Amino acid sequence: MGHTGVDADVVIAGAGPTGLMLACELRLAGVEVVVVERLAEPTGESRAGGMHSRTLEVLDQRGILERFLEAGELQPVGHFSGLYLEFDESESRHPYPLMILQSTIERLLEERAAELGVRVRRSAEVCGIDQDETGVSVGLNTGRPGAETLRARYLVGCDGGRSAVRKLAGIDFPGTPATMTALIGDVELPELTEDYVWVRRCAGGDFSAIAFEPGWFRVITSEYDRVVDRDEPTTFEQLRESLVRLAGTDYGMHSPRWVSRFNDAARQAARYRQGRVLLAGDAAHIHFPAGGQGLNMGVQDAFNLGWKLASVVRGRAPESLLDSYHAERHPVGARVLHNTRAQSALARPGPQADALREVFGSLMVFDEVNAHLRGMLTALDIRYPVDGDHRLAGRRVPDADLKTPGGDTRVHELLHAGRAVLLDLGGGGAGVADAVRGWADRVDLVGARSEDDFWPVPAVGEVPAPAALLIRPDGHVAWAADGAGDLSGLRAALTTWCGPALRD
Repeated sequence: MGHTGVDADVVIAGAGPTGLMLACELRLAGVEVVVVERLAEPTGESRAGGMHSRTLEVLDQRGILERFLEAGELQPVGHFSGLYLEFDESESRHPYPLMILQSTIERLLEERAAELGVRVRRSAEVCGIDQDETGVSVGLNTGRPGAETLRARYLVGCDGGRSAVRKLAGIDFPGTPATMTALIGDVELPELTEDYVWVRRCAGGDFSAIAFEPGWFRVITSEYDRVVDRDEPTTFEQLRESLVRLAGTDYGMHSPRWVSRFNDAARQAARYRQGRVLLAGDAAHIHFPAGGQGLNMGVQDAFNLGWKLASVVRGRAPESLLDSYHAERHPVGARVLHNTRAQSALARPGPQADALREVFGSLMVFDEVNAHLRGMLTALDIRYPVDGDHRLAGRRVPDADLKTPGGDTRVHELLHAGRAVLLDLGGGGAGVADAVRGWADRVDLVGARSEDDFWPVPAVGEVPAPAALLIRPDGHVAWAADGAGDLSGLRAALTTWCGPALRD
């Protein structure tokens, strides 16, 4: 492919939530990024319907959460395969899911991307990739004669489960095939007298109907042992017929806004990085959408990758930092595939599954069981494999209240700029300042006092407020110490996650 297009540090394929979140993270760090999207316009389809606690924390850590809260509605309920979970308000400032449609999420993220200067090119589909030692040439089909080429240092595929980037990069996508078919659509149901039908189990599967706004319902039907070809068109009539088979009526269904289909196929990219090509979101993993984890995991992929890729592009960290993206996020994806397979099995119709659901439900009355399942769905319990045995090491940092010389603040507010933060809570003074001096261009040193003596950490319990901690730009703890004078391991952590010091 010849170079005939616009240069960028990073090209992102796909303008969904994952691609837009990644673009925002890269621009925040000063990286030139172009998003290419094969669709001419946003679909306007509602699709995914919510954001979990960790995703809300991610948005809070960048100072943009309020616009999402204003557009959605918090719901103090969650579920595991339709079995209700209880939430613990002590685990996060944002313990409850936010009901907000994917179309709204995409609109808000695209507005944020525009504020940061992100370029989004629509009607541009990736059709070729050519990597070399200095970059990657990305061929684009724009509907005009001949392929256009963009030259970038890196390409990130955020282009969905049928990712062209993944296929062109030759990355395997192993997993398990579909065993059922689900149809989903936003329609009017004038004969349904309830505003809320929650996973009503039937002989061949189940259905639900939830009123997202007056007069309109999100209808989902799931039929097991009925698998259709993935290229078969999805129609409103198929949704109507499926509801009739399961519910015995279509409730007068009419006026579809959109109709789509999904299944319980579960596949994961064998690797999230192939040279200068990386994958995130559905391009890296697909699964049964039980528990609403897909969109959330994609946004969190982007949050993990963005600062690392920016550090490498800007020459502040070695390229090997990108290997930690696969090392940290691939196990998270594998765990989600595992729990969604379990949820799909629990949802199957029949007396065996009914009995299993009853036993499983009886276990969920125990706090420890609830906490374990809740941690998986919300992603609050994730611990990345960083060096150090401190109980906070690798975990997302709690959003503790702080007293600083400049006034009251919160830990998550310190991360709005997308930079690493060395938080001195124990009066380390000159010793801490000396330790971080070589990284002053990329690490903010903040002296503060914690308002609380103990910090709640999901899957761990209450942890004494540390004397000092290094917080990565994605809000995970890279290093922590309980003694004000204990700085062992700090320089190694700074080098690992922030790159070599400017001077020793």
